[in-house]
Amino acid sequence: MKRQLLLTSAVLAALTAGCSPAQAPADKEAEMKQKKQQAETVSSQPQRPMVYQMLTRLYGNTNTNNKPWGTIEENGVGKFSDISDAALESIKELGTTHVWYTGVPHHAVIRDYTDYGISLDDPDVVKGRAGSPYAVKDYYNVNPDLAEDPAKRLQEFEALIERTHKHGLKVVMDIVPNHVARRYESVSAPEGVEDFGVSDDTSVEYARDNNFYYIPGESFKVPDGINPLGGHTHPLEDGQFAENPAKWTGNGARKAQPDAGDWYETVKINFGVKPDGSYDFPKLPADFAHKGCDEHLAFWADKDLPDSWGKFKDIALYWTNKGVDGFRYDMAQMVPVEFWSYLNCSVKAVNPDAFLLSEIYIPEQYRDYIYLGKMDYLYDKVGTYDAVRAIVEGKADTDILPQTFDNIADIHSHMLMFLENHDEQRIASPAFAGDPDKARPAMVVSATAHSGTNMIYFGQEVGEPGEGDAGFGDPTRTTIFDYWGVPAHQRFMNGGAFDGGQSTPEELALRDFYQRLMTVATNEPAFAGEFADLHQDNRQNPGYAGNLYAFARINGDDKVVVVANFDSERARQFSLSIPQGVVSAMGLTNGRYQTYDLLGESEGNDLSVQQGIGQLDINLAPLESVVLKVSQ
Repeated sequence: MKRQLLLTSAVLAALTAGCSPAQAPADKEAEMKQKKQQAETVSSQPQRPMVYQMLTRLYGNTNTNNKPWGTIEENGVGKFSDISDAALESIKELGTTHVWYTGVPHHAVIRDYTDYGISLDDPDVVKGRAGSPYAVKDYYNVNPDLAEDPAKRLQEFEALIERTHKHGLKVVMDIVPNHVARRYESVSAPEGVEDFGVSDDTSVEYARDNNFYYIPGESFKVPDGINPLGGHTHPLEDGQFAENPAKWTGNGARKAQPDAGDWYETVKINFGVKPDGSYDFPKLPADFAHKGCDEHLAFWADKDLPDSWGKFKDIALYWTNKGVDGFRYDMAQMVPVEFWSYLNCSVKAVNPDAFLLSEIYIPEQYRDYIYLGKMDYLYDKVGTYDAVRAIVEGKADTDILPQTFDNIADIHSHMLMFLENHDEQRIASPAFAGDPDKARPAMVVSATAHSGTNMIYFGQEVGEPGEGDAGFGDPTRTTIFDYWGVPAHQRFMNGGAFDGGQSTPEELALRDFYQRLMTVATNEPAFAGEFADLHQDNRQNPGYAGNLYAFARINGDDKVVVVANFDSERARQFSLSIPQGVVSAMGLTNGRYQTYDLLGESEGNDLSVQQGIGQLDINLAPLESVVLKVSQ
């Protein structure tokens, strides 16, 4: 059996028991009424997570000035308090279960907060006017920009955690073990907690318990070719930054003067990996891939481990104990998998339901990070994202999808699917689709072809194109480095009402699509079950030929057929063939079965089964998809 059909013999046996054809009502009007009622009764209980990512400093900003390199006074900034009850309800309406608050930990910024005991940051090693969310300066507090009262910034974030929970949503925040800001200074660390690097032996490049790597005998030099603050003056902007000896840069650059394209605003953390790549800590035995967290923690309990391991465990547990429900780990692939076993199992010991998400782009390492590193979910960027984007852009056709999904057949329940995040170009930007509607079929396939988790990025649901030169970086991605307003999102915000009062009809229609799709993708039980490719069996069907993709999802009595038309110009009308193995897995015998579209965009047609093979008439407009639930 091909791996595209991810159905085991045990599942087949369970699914084929006790299913008989349904009788369609004789009266067409009654039939349609019944289908409408069925479409409205998708389970209200989430079957799998759905993440809504926001760049917290931009989300609540109502200022529309958008001056390049603008200050807070000129361009404004969103606050924790802007994420109101109305905002959270609008997020929940999208089928969301988890909110990823990006940019919460206190990172290096340009603004003067010395009145609050915070040292000035040097713009020569800060990207943008607002700073990179991934150059964390103090892991025991939050970004003062986000607070109404910077002196009470931690309390304001704690209030947001409580407010988020009140709306039935869970809180995810970033932890970035691979690197920290060039000057890390925690003014909020609990008593007895030592800052990174304080006890380092700086006379050597590497020592196991050093938190950083060093370049002895050389001082750090600011990269050539950078233009801090876009040429605006600042008391500390002088092309110099005091760091002696120089440290390795966050992306692993080992020069005292990194390149302008390096992560020069950060320094790399040492987890006991020697400069030659060998490990200065015990390796997990291979059979620990099959063991649980209790056994992992027992393995580490008597081991002498590098100092950085304990520091990051303390940070993760600090936030876990404040009610944070999970973490998104930046560039997890640059940190050894053994550390993740230690950290993630430590978190799970406190919160067994913690949501742990890893940014990783090396498919060969996926299974190690899941089974040895105990990650719940990994980015499916090098795979599903790249494939569906190529189809949307006309660089590939849907024939690439069966192999794409086959590559993750055994781990699809651990993958996070997305079409936008803070690192990727906006769908509506000319550099991607240029039109958010062109990605509708891609979003349907991405959201429903797996059993893991989905994510949308704020503004995606209203077609934000990411236009405008904010300062550091280029348009097409909404800035993460500068103060900025996000126009399409601001129109939906409507001054804090979060009701779409200023949105265009096209933006409201797109949000409605996302709301219907993501609610179904989150709550429909079939999407927590098995996947069966239908594309390969229909490729020779003349009516099917072209940029179509079809598959089935099966979970006990719940079964769904998904068909997406990626063609932006051609309507499609054809009979979809469902092979005998899939029909059997669905538990169907010869007869006719009603289907109804969970997206509510189609009336649905009867599925006919004859001699064990199914036929389902499909009629799709350009860029239209159907998610057809099969009735018993």
